[in-house]
Amino acid sequence: MIKIFSPEQVRNADTFTIKNEPISSIRLMERAASACVEWMKNFGDLNYKNVLIFCGPGNNGGDGLAIARMLKQQQIIVTAFVPDEHTKKSDDFSENLKRAIHSQVEIKSYTEFDPALVTNSTLLVDALFGSGLSKPLGGIYRELVSQINLSPGIVIAIDIPSGLFASQPVELPKDTIVKADYTLSFQFPKLAFLFPENEFLVGHWQVLNIGLHPDFISGEPCTNYLVEYADVKGMLKHRSRFAHKGNFGHALLIGGSRGKNGAAVLMARSCLHSGAGLVTAHLPANGYQVLQTVVPEVMVSVDDDPEYCTQLPRLDAYTAIAAGPGLGTLAETGKMLKHLIQQTTKPLLLDADALNILADNPTWLAFLPKGTVLTPHPGEFARLAGKTPNSFDRLEVLRAMCIRYSLNIVLKGAYTVVCSPLGNCYFNPTGNPGMATGGSGDVLTGIIAALLAQGYNQTEACILGVYLHGLSGDLALDETGYEALSAGDIIRNLGKAFMELY
Repeated sequence: MIKIFSPEQVRNADTFTIKNEPISSIRLMERAASACVEWMKNFGDLNYKNVLIFCGPGNNGGDGLAIARMLKQQQIIVTAFVPDEHTKKSDDFSENLKRAIHSQVEIKSYTEFDPALVTNSTLLVDALFGSGLSKPLGGIYRELVSQINLSPGIVIAIDIPSGLFASQPVELPKDTIVKADYTLSFQFPKLAFLFPENEFLVGHWQVLNIGLHPDFISGEPCTNYLVEYADVKGMLKHRSRFAHKGNFGHALLIGGSRGKNGAAVLMARSCLHSGAGLVTAHLPANGYQVLQTVVPEVMVSVDDDPEYCTQLPRLDAYTAIAAGPGLGTLAETGKMLKHLIQQTTKPLLLDADALNILADNPTWLAFLPKGTVLTPHPGEFARLAGKTPNSFDRLEVLRAMCIRYSLNIVLKGAYTVVCSPLGNCYFNPTGNPGMATGGSGDVLTGIIAALLAQGYNQTEACILGVYLHGLSGDLALDETGYEALSAGDIIRNLGKAFMELY
C-alpha cells in the first residue's frame, strides 16, 4: 500500500530523511528535480523544446530552478520566472538561483512573462507553491496563475498544482488554482488527487520516488492508502490440486423483481466467475426461468411472490449472503430484509435497493452484523449518511460511519474507496469511465460475494473485489472502447483479471 500522508507528515518525512540518511536539504532537492527531469525526458508525448518554469519563493520554487538548470544542461531552451528581489525566499531557493545563473539559465521576473509568446509547443512548469500552502493565492501569484491557465501550452505542476490544498477543499471558482495537464507528486499521492472535483486541476498525476527514508514511511501512522498490484496479488488465495467445490463456499444472492431480474442475473454470473464453489439465487417466481436459462450453473430458490422477493429461504446452508440488486423497495421486501439482518450469522453484503430500504430505516444500521459490507454509489451513500459539501467531508463521514457501526463500506466511483471498521480507507487505482454503465455495480456485488463465500475476510474481499472489478473493466476497454463497454464485458474479462494476479 502507498500511504497517503498529510502535508505535515510529508514535511516530517523530509526532515527525518535529511537527519537520518543523512542528506542535505539541497541534495534532497536535487534528487526531486532529477526525478522530474527524468520523467519529462521519458514521456514522449511532451514537446518541451521551449520550457517556461514559474518558481515560487520557497522550496517548490527551488525545485523549479533545479529543474531549469538540468534542462539547460540538456540543451533545452528554458526560462525561469522568479519573484522580485524584495520577496523573502528560502535558503534552498537562493542557493538554486545561484546555481541556475551560473549555468546560464535565463532568469526573468514574473512581470516579464508575456502570455502572447506561449504556443502549443511551449511547456509551462508550475513550481510556485507545493503542498505546504495554507491559504488561497493572492496578488501577483493569483494574476500569474490566471495567465498560465489561459495559455495554450502544456502545463506540468511540480508536487501539486499551485493553489490546490492537499488535504482540504478549495472554494471554486473563488480560488485561483493552476489547471495542470500533468502533476508530478513526490513520493506520495495527495488525497486531493483522488476526488472528482479536482480532476480538471490535477490532470494526469504521477508519483515520483525521491528516496525518502523507509523507516519513517513504515513507522508513520496512516489512515489513507492507495492500493497497489502487489497488495492484491498477495491477498489472492491459491487453490490446492485436491480442492473441490465444497472448499470454495456457497453464496446466497437475493435480488430481482419485475423488470429488474437482469440485475440478479449479472450478480449471479459475476459471482460464479469469481470462484464461489456453489451459487444460489433467491428470486421472485417470474425470474426463475430467466436465470435457469441464462446461467444454468446457478441454483435457484424461488420466492412465493411472482414479482418480488418477500420471504427468506433457510440460511444455514450458505457461507455468505448478498442482497439488493434489482430487489425493489416494496414494503414486504423491506420486512424480508429486516429479518435477514436479524437472523444471519454469515458475512453479509447489501447493495442497491437493499441500501435504499436501509436508508428509509436508519435505526437498522445498529443491528447490522459486525463487518457487514455496504456498496453504495455516492447518491446511495448520501441517502444513508446525509449530503456533504465536498469529497473531503464525505470521506470523514464515511470513516465515522464505518467505525460507529463496525462496517466495511465500498464507496463506488473513480478511485473507489473501501473503508474498514477501523476507519482505514483504501483507494483503488483500477477501472475506467467506460464502467459507468448500468449493471456494473451488480457485477461488483457478485464478485465480493464470491470472495466472502470463499473465506476472505470482509475488508480483504472488498479490496480484492474492487481491484478485480476495475481490472476486468480495463481489460474489457481494450476490446470495446469506453462507449460500448457493458457490465457483461466486465464479467467476460474476470478470468483474465484473475490470471494477471497469478
